[in-house]
Amino acid sequence: MTDEIAATDAYATETGATVVAVSGDGVVLDRTVFYPRGGGQPGDTGVLEWENGSAAVIDTFKRSGSLLHVVGGDPPAVGTGVTARIDWERRHTLMRTHTALHVLTAVIYRDFGAKVTGGNMEPGRARMDFELDSISVEFGKDVEKRLNEALAQEHDVTVLFLPRAAALADSDLIRTKVNLLPDSVDPIRVVQIGNIDRQADGGTHVANTREVGRVNVVKTESKGKANKRMRIELVPRPATSGEPGAAR
Repeated sequence: MTDEIAATDAYATETGATVVAVSGDGVVLDRTVFYPRGGGQPGDTGVLEWENGSAAVIDTFKRSGSLLHVVGGDPPAVGTGVTARIDWERRHTLMRTHTALHVLTAVIYRDFGAKVTGGNMEPGRARMDFELDSISVEFGKDVEKRLNEALAQEHDVTVLFLPRAAALADSDLIRTKVNLLPDSVDPIRVVQIGNIDRQADGGTHVANTREVGRVNVVKTESKGKANKRMRIELVPRPATSGEPGAAR
């Protein structure tokens, strides 16, 4: 099992690690700061460096319980000590994007009672689908205003772990139309954003909503009955407003 540092410290940008397995799929480390793609969030990119070489990490994902670093070029051998370092600018933009999506779902759920039916993100832009009967440009602008007001309230973002039974007993923790949490997940990781949002989630987030900045709702679409899509983009700002740390 890999010690997944990103689950508890999204600001750790690098760590020393040892290669424990290498396959055609990727490199497995005993510990890593890389986040594996999942829940709509892309996997981290970055670099592995060791005494006699380095390799770019072009994707990170999980398969059969293993966290795999996909490298370009020759991987380090099993037993090699490496430094694993993420692309911090890309990660921080994804953190801002992910937190913006959580606040968006909180606003939609709070004010319109609609759950999420799907979603996806890339650095700086994302889309979220909701169980809504109708949607319009005017609705999007109204939601944009409410979303930015909520972000500007500077809510702290915290992570906690709850026993599965306790988490599933709280209906507010599952904002998706269908519960996609595998039965094997216990305890369940929960991301809390001030007093406005508390959701089961495995991704990375900023420490306070002020780091997100302003967000534009750039498009609203109907994707079928009771399935409406909203696309958002972060307003450009300095990428590293958060202070990254280093796990050692």
